[in-house]
Amino acid sequence: MSRVTKLLKRVLTYRNPLLGVTAALAVYTYLHFLAPAADVYLPHPGHHFHLVSIISAISLGVAIAVGMVGVRQRNLQVIYVALAFVSLATLFSLHGLTTPGFMLGPNWVVGATAQLAVFTTSFWLLISALPSSHTLNTRLAHYVVWLLLLYPLGLLALGVLSIQQPQLLAWVPAREVPLGIGLSSLTIGMALIAGYRYWQSYRYSKFPFQLAMAYTGGWVAVAMFIIATSETFYLGWWLYHVLLLLCVLICVAGLARQYRRPGEPMLALQGLFSSNPGEQVEAVVSNAVRNLIIATEQRDPYTAGHQHRVAQGALRLGKALDLRPEQLRALVQGGVVHDVGKLRVPDAVLSKPGPLSLQERRAIEQHTIAGYEMCARLGFMQDELGIIRWHHERLDGLGYPDHLQGEQIPLLTRILTVSDVFDALTSGRAYRAARSTPEALSYLQHNRGTQFEARLVDVWEQLVLAGEIRSAPVANPPAGEG
Repeated sequence: MSRVTKLLKRVLTYRNPLLGVTAALAVYTYLHFLAPAADVYLPHPGHHFHLVSIISAISLGVAIAVGMVGVRQRNLQVIYVALAFVSLATLFSLHGLTTPGFMLGPNWVVGATAQLAVFTTSFWLLISALPSSHTLNTRLAHYVVWLLLLYPLGLLALGVLSIQQPQLLAWVPAREVPLGIGLSSLTIGMALIAGYRYWQSYRYSKFPFQLAMAYTGGWVAVAMFIIATSETFYLGWWLYHVLLLLCVLICVAGLARQYRRPGEPMLALQGLFSSNPGEQVEAVVSNAVRNLIIATEQRDPYTAGHQHRVAQGALRLGKALDLRPEQLRALVQGGVVHDVGKLRVPDAVLSKPGPLSLQERRAIEQHTIAGYEMCARLGFMQDELGIIRWHHERLDGLGYPDHLQGEQIPLLTRILTVSDVFDALTSGRAYRAARSTPEALSYLQHNRGTQFEARLVDVWEQLVLAGEIRSAPVANPPAGEG
């Protein structure tokens, strides 16, 4: 297994999903179409049962791990991937249990569950690859907890009923025309679209998990093609089982590379019990999000430390308002990347030492939309996306990009805006000195009710005067205006 793990790490390092998919398809094409003599008959039901059991067990472990990461990181994309592996684990275990000669004789279930496993896996991969701002995702997001609870139970009930009544899945088309071809084509199409979308996301995010899922989408598509065209127990047919196992393992490798951090369990425990907002923010932020922060600060040195300070301040204000834990987590997650859209702003605008022209101002204002679109493709939930898109909106409607007014601006965004502007005012820029804390508080009070919610300004001022929130340290690199 260690050799396989090392191989998959090399595959992720090479970063070429198209080559991986082409290689798998080429091997099968050679065996099944070009050299049928090499596609030898290997009737080993026992081997089939054990291989499928291994794939199912690992898939279940991956589903649990991915689901925990998705819930903890408030990431819809990761949660839907967990549901994909729940599908693969449950239905493929049923596929193995119904291998003829074990629990049942010749039956409908063994073939039907192979198709259903790959079909449902492809479906959830496609859903996970859609932006979290997509209409379907925004609707499903309201039922994520129920999906995580009820979907596995539903699949388990289907498995029990299918073993008791094997004819229950007789309706699943095998190779009948047109239903069988239609089901196979739909599955292949969903998997390829998912793989392509993940590859597009990886090209700008460089997240290992995105790359792993690009490979997974392609290999799942090839696996379905093999199921639709191969003969049972021939060498080419065995190949699709190996491909599904590789999908599971490469997901593990990608997940480990993206979210594993040295000392992370201790860091999370420390953040849980700490009263220090900096430690609490660190406990929430994953490696993937941290990489986004680093990339943003490398592009715009004036944001160095700004996003973390803003998140810490918003966390303090959110706690003073008795927000729920999931709202506090959303504040941090959205706060630490609220300026990530600056990755799409031209360097000449970001690094300009003086005031911006009207055209340059419009260019930098696009960072809110760019950040929103980027993080939507990475699976961020709606609360975080609202923070990223609307942190420059004003109560009087004179903000950007959507000119929202009053309570049209979500509460979490209104909270973060106060922290964002305060940190910007108390941080120096190339063309102006930092304002003092009293001057920054005076600005907030002067604009209460027009730019900021009055109640939030009052609570913020109390926290600052009590010493729970401090302005940006002068020794730090200057921060941008947020």
